[in-house]
Amino acid sequence: MEMLQQIIERIEGLLVEKDRTQELIREAFAEAKTAGFDTKVLRKVIALRAMDPDERAEQEAIIAMYLAALEGEDD
Repeated sequence: MEMLQQIIERIEGLLVEKDRTQELIREAFAEAKTAGFDTKVLRKVIALRAMDPDERAEQEAIIAMYLAALEGEDD
């Protein structure tokens, strides 16, 4: 039972840390917005930086191809 209690208390502590981290992230995005940055774009940049470089390059190439195809449409 002592081990169970230790695990529960550890998880509870981590959840508190997680909540605090999320609050700090919200504050950072609010600061960025106040400074005039587009937070949607910032989130996308962060997601792209987290990607494997090869996967990111592939995704960017596909997006470029799709955009080029759409720009060439004669509707």
